[in-house]
Amino acid sequence: MKTPMSDYALGAGLATDLINTAPTGRSSGEALTSPTALGRFLVEHGVEPYAMLAAPRLTTDDLDEVRFLRKELRALVLAGDETSVVTGATELLTRAGTVPTLLRDSAGRWQWHLCTARVAPLADELGALAAAGFLGVLRTLGHARFRNCASPVCDGVFVDTSKAGRRRYCMPALCGNRLNVANHRARKVTGEERA
Repeated sequence: MKTPMSDYALGAGLATDLINTAPTGRSSGEALTSPTALGRFLVEHGVEPYAMLAAPRLTTDDLDEVRFLRKELRALVLAGDETSVVTGATELLTRAGTVPTLLRDSAGRWQWHLCTARVAPLADELGALAAAGFLGVLRTLGHARFRNCASPVCDGVFVDTSKAGRRRYCMPALCGNRLNVANHRARKVTGEERA
């Protein structure tokens, strides 16, 4: 897989979404329920790992390895210090046999990319993409962008790559909306009590 080194949001976003497919903090449970669900996740995120070229059918082993990767990525987001993030992310890059490579982009300009070994397993390729994102965020935006979800009923985590840096929820459409609905109901009940 080729990952542009300048696009840290791609890897960090994929990592956040992958971490939050776990049942932790999700009211709907496990999102990666089968190899087919994992395939849908990859397609939705536009990820084309070399592993899929070699073996286009995902297996339960692929699924198990990606689920384990989720735990590793979550631990990196929750790491209390920058050095732990760098050490863990570097380990993920090493596993996938990544090397920096100069390649032309669609406009013909030379750009740095991280390329995984063609024989790297799927989970290692996804780990390398996430690790590159984590390192880019750490360098560009700082460790404070690695966060816990602000929803009191969610244990999710995320990496905030937003321009303003004000993201509060791991899944804004779910956790943010859930909290807004709860607050609205609380105001409505309080208003009814006053009447």
